[in-house]
Amino acid sequence: MADLKTEHLLRDTTAALGELNGRWEAAREYLKMDDLRVRRAELDERAADPHLWDDQDVARDVTTELGRISADVDSFDALRSRLDDVEVLVELVTESMDGGDADAGLVGELRTSVESLSKDIDQLELQSLLSGQYDASDAIVELHAGAGGTDAQDWAEMLVRMYSRWAERRGFAVEIDEITEGQEAGILSATLMVKGRFAYGWMSAERGVHRLVRISPFDSQARRQTSFASVDVTPFVVDSSSDVEIDEKDLRVDTYRSSGAGGQHVNKTDSAIRLTHLPTGIVVSCQNERSQHQNRARAMQILQAKLAERAREMQRAELNALSGDRGDNAWGNQIRSYVQAPYQLVKDHRSDFETGNVESVLDGDLDGFMEAELRRLRSSQ
Repeated sequence: MADLKTEHLLRDTTAALGELNGRWEAAREYLKMDDLRVRRAELDERAADPHLWDDQDVARDVTTELGRISADVDSFDALRSRLDDVEVLVELVTESMDGGDADAGLVGELRTSVESLSKDIDQLELQSLLSGQYDASDAIVELHAGAGGTDAQDWAEMLVRMYSRWAERRGFAVEIDEITEGQEAGILSATLMVKGRFAYGWMSAERGVHRLVRISPFDSQARRQTSFASVDVTPFVVDSSSDVEIDEKDLRVDTYRSSGAGGQHVNKTDSAIRLTHLPTGIVVSCQNERSQHQNRARAMQILQAKLAERAREMQRAELNALSGDRGDNAWGNQIRSYVQAPYQLVKDHRSDFETGNVESVLDGDLDGFMEAELRRLRSSQ
């Protein structure tokens, strides 16, 4: 007869497998997998049309969407196949126990398979948190130093590094479109483009005021300083923003020399562009490209995206779904506090998620905070 330890393991594994099957079925509902299959069939039909590439922009949209949906459906079906395989493995282990001692190799394989499936279904459930209309888009991230003087400007620069490292961990690309240097150290503001699937969905959890408490490196008396920086996030939706018409008469265009790194060409020519949309007061800057023409084109794209977001906000102002209430970039409005003195703690004041490993967070370990906030938002809907 099989030993009690193996019997307990089989019983626990069978229960865990039943739970995983239930979570897979729930995921099929909230991820609308049946609808995705229908949509994939429609896109397959369009992709087979020999005239599709007569319009290359439409063709790229169709093939991109088809690729993403196919990847999601295939990944989901692969999980189902693996669940079926584990159910067969349970039967084999049960039969081996009935015949005497259980096969130790089968028992180990069963335990490893269930643990792996549990992690993969965790990731599948995370995807449900990123099912908003614009969550799959690239993200325009703007950072501004707030109250706190030079420390706040240094803090804003630290946040640029933190988000760049986070994006690197997730395989996202980061482009710095504009940086305005601080008077003594750090930066006054920066505009980043984070590129990757679900970049906006993840980064939207970071929108708000971030508070840093530390011993100031700029204070000769080494006193504790509190400083603030704000983060604003806009989805970069090319299709929607391309429909936004901008009258040239509504723009004030300023050129200036790039203040950041970029070589002799950037420093010696007025290639940087600042666009001010007079009716709304929205200001967009770009200095990353080589020429004034390229910077203007990129700035116009960002301006279109911001105007498109503004239109969406106005349509559903009562929900304030995209932007939320940011508040002043100072005391009492922070969404998260990063404390380095007198103790070590990073705490999100919305979800209450926290960790004592401040350096890891500043080095880009943000997934736990983002996930906690996305789950909080979903539970409040």
